[in-house]
Amino acid sequence: MAQVTYTEDNIRSLDWKEHIRLRPGMYIGKLGDGSSHDDGIYILIKEVIDNSIDEFVMGYGKIIDLEIKDGVVEIRDYGRGIPLGKVVDCVSKINTGGKYDSKAFKKSVGLNGVGTKAVNALSEYFKVEAFREKKQKRVEFEYGEILKDHKVSKTSEGNGTRITFQPDATIFKKYKFRAEHVEQQLWNYAYLNAGLKIKYNKKTITSKNGLLDMLTNRTNVEQIIYPIIHLSGPDIEIAVTHRTQYGEQYYSFVNGQNTTQGGTHLAAFKESFASTVQKFFETNRKKKFDARDIRSSIVAAISVKVEEPVFESQTKTKLGSLNIGPDGVSVRKFVNDFLSKNLDNFLHKNPKVADAYEKKILQSERERKEIAGIKKQANQRAKKANLHNKKLRDCRLHFNDTKKTSEENKLASTIFITEGDSASGSITKARNVQTQAVFSLRGKPLNCFGLTKKVVYTNEEFNLLQHALNIEDGLEGLRYNRVVIATDADVDGMHIRLLLLTFFLRFFPELVEKQHLYIFETPLFRVRDKKQTFYCYSEAEKQDAIKNLRGKAEITRFKGLGEISPSEFGAFIDENIKLEPVLLSEDMDIDKLLMYYMGKNTPERQKFIIENLKIEVDEASEALKKDNEKSTVLEEEAVLAE
Repeated sequence: MAQVTYTEDNIRSLDWKEHIRLRPGMYIGKLGDGSSHDDGIYILIKEVIDNSIDEFVMGYGKIIDLEIKDGVVEIRDYGRGIPLGKVVDCVSKINTGGKYDSKAFKKSVGLNGVGTKAVNALSEYFKVEAFREKKQKRVEFEYGEILKDHKVSKTSEGNGTRITFQPDATIFKKYKFRAEHVEQQLWNYAYLNAGLKIKYNKKTITSKNGLLDMLTNRTNVEQIIYPIIHLSGPDIEIAVTHRTQYGEQYYSFVNGQNTTQGGTHLAAFKESFASTVQKFFETNRKKKFDARDIRSSIVAAISVKVEEPVFESQTKTKLGSLNIGPDGVSVRKFVNDFLSKNLDNFLHKNPKVADAYEKKILQSERERKEIAGIKKQANQRAKKANLHNKKLRDCRLHFNDTKKTSEENKLASTIFITEGDSASGSITKARNVQTQAVFSLRGKPLNCFGLTKKVVYTNEEFNLLQHALNIEDGLEGLRYNRVVIATDADVDGMHIRLLLLTFFLRFFPELVEKQHLYIFETPLFRVRDKKQTFYCYSEAEKQDAIKNLRGKAEITRFKGLGEISPSEFGAFIDENIKLEPVLLSEDMDIDKLLMYYMGKNTPERQKFIIENLKIEVDEASEALKKDNEKSTVLEEEAVLAE
């Protein structure tokens, strides 16, 4: 074995921007192309807006302007503005900022002086403009290096800060900002900062009632069992109700940061909510309820403010703090004290709400007991099915880590749900065995619209699928960050996709709401000659490929995933993978959506199908006509070339 030298020459000291660019994941999490809500380009936006939010909280500036155009982001607030003599330092010197020596910022998210510097270092162009008392300071950067440091000059603009940046395309490859993800991010800011107005590409996002508005907008009034309970106090706000859907759904925040992975505050809420409700019904109605039935179908939002919060990563998605402040009470006690007093008082003062809630708990209890025996048998069947050798080809990250998957492994992993042996075989051979798993379906899944959760355990395919994902006891056990439906791009494939979407939306809606579910986009056509090959995802791309080849081209229409060889799969299952996230808008009613597509064939749906079928036929006829015309031209050009 060759010896490796280890001398003083091996020791390197990186400057601030080199370190960020070399290890971007340490600062903004995963990179991604913008298809996922937690991809790095959205963290860049967050890091800038966080500073604007801090100004609003301090009482300076009620409006934030955000514009995104052609991949360039511009954010303008109307706070106090960065002190003009410190503009360069605040955006290019690590551990430099205004939040270290001020008690007013102790409950801010960004206390480490890193965020805006990371945005600067990871942008091919970055401009900061500070406006204070009719004077302005502007500095421009490229890849973290000063491009032009403008002198202080006069201005007519009001106080505040404007930051413009364009993410580095060499780091964020093929990135694209999705309006749905940006809007979701901005709505969270609005809900947590009542009275704030955010203007995004001329659309105003604002909230008057905080978390009450959040749950009102995210749950249809026809779905909820009782009116939303809204409680607030110093450094804490809670909104909660129960709905007709399955699953538990939580939105948790710390100092305005959306803690998508929860943490100590969310754990305290779940425990304290259940214990408070248990005590209320046991004391006042002599009934004992299980915590599982109390939380079943819950939808809740909790926001707390913690002094100098400790997060488990720079992206701040999980709270690790045990105490509200350095010398304060524990997070657990703080949340429990608030709920045990305020929630208990609410239930006493609102007996109709307590009655409706009790009926829901009893319903959940009956259903849980009904499927208890079936569940045990289903678990035994799953074990006998030798899940990890037949149905599931797991990734190496999870070997010997079946139930307690680490957060790091979970974030890095993907599972493809495929139909049939041929498709699963091709993906299995082409996948990255380190991070990508494959689950193979047998035949078409059951249409589970309108069915109870009993079907999850009595139907073998659904039972094995939930075990593969490890979501039987909630989303906390989910073993894969991305759950990808990979079906053929034909009628049967689309039907299977729809049936799987129905399954997840019906029984595990939180999987979709937390944006873990994706559709795998595979090419419809392969266009090639002896030198080049193009994989095309649409008719337009196919026509462009034919034009680029300028000659006789071999055109293959892929009818199914099984027709694509493993070697070809490798071209678009790695970093070039195309995944379409399954997104739910703020006002989407899941029950009505499923009723429309999966319920009885209504006149409205018939009309929709007929109208869209006519459009498809017309487009196909026009495309065929163009194909014939272009084929003739290309053949003539080929003859002339010969």
